[in-house]
Amino acid sequence: MATDNFVAENLNQDVIDAAAESRAWPFEEARKIVKRYEKKGYPDTVMFETGYGPSGLPHIGTFGEVARTTMVRHAFHVLTENKVKTKLLCFSDDMDGLRKVPENVPNRALMETYLGKPLTRVPDPFTKDYPSFGAANNARLRAFLDRFGFNYEFASATDYYTSGRFDETLLKMLANYDKIMAVIVPTLGEERRATYSPFLPISPVSGKVLQVAMIAHDAKKGTITYIEPETGEKIETEVTGGKVKCQWKADWAMRWTALGIDYEMAGKDLIDSVALSSKICRILGGTPPEGFNYELFLDDKGQKISKSKGNGLTIDEWLTYAPTSSLGLYMYQKPKTAKRLYFDVIPKAVDEYYSFLSAYPKQSWKDRLNNPVWHMHNGNPPKVDLPVPFAMLLNLVSASNAENADVLWGFISRYAKGATPENQPELDSLVGFAIRYFNDFVKPTKKFRAPDAVERETLEKIDQTLANLPADADAHTIQNALLDIGRVTERYQDHNKKVPDGGPGVSVSFFQMLYEVLIGQERGPRFGSFIALYGIDETRSLIADALAGKLVNE
Repeated sequence: MATDNFVAENLNQDVIDAAAESRAWPFEEARKIVKRYEKKGYPDTVMFETGYGPSGLPHIGTFGEVARTTMVRHAFHVLTENKVKTKLLCFSDDMDGLRKVPENVPNRALMETYLGKPLTRVPDPFTKDYPSFGAANNARLRAFLDRFGFNYEFASATDYYTSGRFDETLLKMLANYDKIMAVIVPTLGEERRATYSPFLPISPVSGKVLQVAMIAHDAKKGTITYIEPETGEKIETEVTGGKVKCQWKADWAMRWTALGIDYEMAGKDLIDSVALSSKICRILGGTPPEGFNYELFLDDKGQKISKSKGNGLTIDEWLTYAPTSSLGLYMYQKPKTAKRLYFDVIPKAVDEYYSFLSAYPKQSWKDRLNNPVWHMHNGNPPKVDLPVPFAMLLNLVSASNAENADVLWGFISRYAKGATPENQPELDSLVGFAIRYFNDFVKPTKKFRAPDAVERETLEKIDQTLANLPADADAHTIQNALLDIGRVTERYQDHNKKVPDGGPGVSVSFFQMLYEVLIGQERGPRFGSFIALYGIDETRSLIADALAGKLVNE
């Protein structure tokens, strides 16, 4: 999604000036990094980082963190006129011990015997293609990120520890052992305090990542000493060469220091952890990265999404019913606000994305840099002219009971002259998404109701009005004709609204009635636009069925 030259061809003075003024959150975040170095000058490479725990498969939160960090990285390139190199490091904590066997893996009984061992020493339960469970999930992470075109460098904790890349900083941590303990221990419960150490030795006996108390530490020798749980013997081991890993808060700080991380965001549930890791980072002589704490996603009941619970929405589920771009928009919008991540948010996200995309070419650079699509597409949003919104497609499927794309394209081609699946591939993909979404989520909940006396009279008036309109009447003409009927029907008059001649406006209940009686749902897009797409004759047939009670009995 991002490279070191991804803004070069579009970087002109207008963009630079607009960026300096933009209040879009990626620019606000990128300014933190600019300020970090404005007095001392930039390093050779500014480092961005995201973390991944390979005890489970990459998920929608992984996508969100990498996508958002990429947006900040892009904004930083613009603010610095593309003169500073950057790198996005996707770091896998694959040396962590296996705490529990995931429920969604095969060969669980075998994996039970490896509890406590580093993820890169646990066999791959899926296939024999990878040397370990950690390696298998790392491969899935890379495939996952590549699928969305992210530009990143993958990093393995096991590789970094065992190769010695962390050795210098690990020795600093050992030299500051007491200071680090003084930061962490007061935050722990009494039982945990008794065994806590920032270093977790890898047992030479069991191969497990041990959470044991240290009985000695020697900064000059570079060693720690502990009692081996399996044998009761006293073991002295180096903290270098991959013989230990760090507790995760200490590990985070050690990594920031060793790698010179300049920016990393984290979930709101990690605010305290960020503060503790920042203190340790300073003790080690490093500077904590810039970043912010994003809000967590909620399920349809308002509960925090949890991998172990399996609630909420997975990324594959989202992409079954909508394009990646809609998910990217959802990640961009209000990252510091808790949002429901469930199926019912998808249609709005899809249509909002295309609405932003449609507005982009007509905007000034100031507005473009506040438009989400600019950030989502690294300053190069695609040119897409979508003649039919996604919500309208859903209503079209609903009204026509279409089971295949050919039926829908029959309506679309009549409505948007010249539109075909070949010259509108984006719309064609949305047609497929709409059919799947309708069948899985809309159709099971459709509930038609019979019109009462006032509603029957209103529908008869609408039918007669439509009969008098030309077959090719446009959406605006049809919408105005509907409004004229609503204005003269007392039930649907809204006296808080006034039309130019001083008469009352039309209540939203008018269109709600049309959707409930004719479509079997509570709301939808402009009904005039729907009729223009579906067809006047087809809509009159729908009204006739409603008046005859056929829809209620479906």
